[in-house]
Amino acid sequence: MTLDTSHSVLLDQAIQILEQSFNELPEFKPKSDNHNYREILELVANRLQDNFPYAHPLYAGQMLKPPHTVARLAYSLAMFVNPNNHALDGGRASSQMEKEVMADIASMYGWGDKYLGHLTSSGTIANLEALWIADQIHPGKKVIASEQAHYTHSRLTQVLKIPYESVAVDDCGRMSIEALTQLLKTGEVGTVVVTMGTTGMGAVDPLHEIVALQSEYKFRIHIDSAYGGYFRLTNNLGQSATRAYQTMQSADSIVVDPHKCGLQPYGCGCVLFKDPGVGQYYHHDSPYTYFSSDELHLGEISLECSRAGASAVALWATMQMFPLEPSGQFARDIESTHEAANDFYQRLIRSDKDKVIIEPETNIVIWAPEGKSATEISRLSQLLFDRAAEAGLYLATIKLSSEWLSRHWSDVDFDEATVLCMRSCLMKAEHLDWLDQIWSIYSALRRG
Repeated sequence: MTLDTSHSVLLDQAIQILEQSFNELPEFKPKSDNHNYREILELVANRLQDNFPYAHPLYAGQMLKPPHTVARLAYSLAMFVNPNNHALDGGRASSQMEKEVMADIASMYGWGDKYLGHLTSSGTIANLEALWIADQIHPGKKVIASEQAHYTHSRLTQVLKIPYESVAVDDCGRMSIEALTQLLKTGEVGTVVVTMGTTGMGAVDPLHEIVALQSEYKFRIHIDSAYGGYFRLTNNLGQSATRAYQTMQSADSIVVDPHKCGLQPYGCGCVLFKDPGVGQYYHHDSPYTYFSSDELHLGEISLECSRAGASAVALWATMQMFPLEPSGQFARDIESTHEAANDFYQRLIRSDKDKVIIEPETNIVIWAPEGKSATEISRLSQLLFDRAAEAGLYLATIKLSSEWLSRHWSDVDFDEATVLCMRSCLMKAEHLDWLDQIWSIYSALRRG
């Protein structure tokens, strides 16, 4: 069984407990509650069959990780209330839960009780808020990020009308300190976006080296760790990545997506600011909204208005089961994904039919079939991707520049500007246990 339905009965029991809070109200039943739910749900289920098996370990393609059972159940339970975490009277319990999870996440990054943060509907919105704040503090100054940073930064800076420039990457796909320094010397840079786990390669920018430049050049550091933020808890990364994660407390703002490695349903992003004083830039008045409490309403520190309180409930429940502890089960599961990626990478090295590129820093592996030219490698990558899916193994692809790949493959004729390569996100804890089976299917394809 791929879909975990073993705990569904617990939801019915939890609903009964929730309903007790409304016992004093007069009996009420919704109007026209005579619809054919079974027929509609069967139609929905049939339509949803048109999906890849994202929950199964043989799906090792994109960053699609199923939410944990406790998150799904807690989210479903909260939807019977449908809280809105914009104002406290729209989501009293869920707003408090959000504040509690934010405190734990801030603590994970080495911050105490002085910070500002909240959940968002996505990493994109979280980064939007961080870049907006950055421009309030350094108006008109450039935002820069590596060539491998998520495309959302170049797009959001266009929306916000902030000057933007990309920074070259080194041979490992990390931001080049040399290229960064040259840009900083212009005096035009206000914010450096440091990516902790690029979504393409899984590379970790050298935050520890970037922080060393901050006192001289007076720029803000925003960490986009939407994908890689939870690797802060791990103890088995390489030396450079480890030093970078150990420096995260030095950042001015951090983004992480609980709906990536944090076992949550979409959409659940998160943004944090080290200085709670940035709240002044959010200040606004809504006399018909913020009237039920003298406490801070989450809508007063967010660009978004209505937000699903169910996301906070699901994350709170998950973190009760899996606290953010370096030695806890959650951290060990994240570590196992890095171990799986390294294992897969080592098997590719031993293969005589594949070309490796860089050692995985997180849990993403990139490689390519052997070929004499960029054109041939791209063709074989597409063929391998298609054949793997037909065999029940779901991988992904990535386009990389020939200029960058030429630093790694001296025997290839780069007759095109880009090369289509293979990519795999081994981000499920189960991937480590399934690696023999994954490799068996893959190696059989390569022999064929």
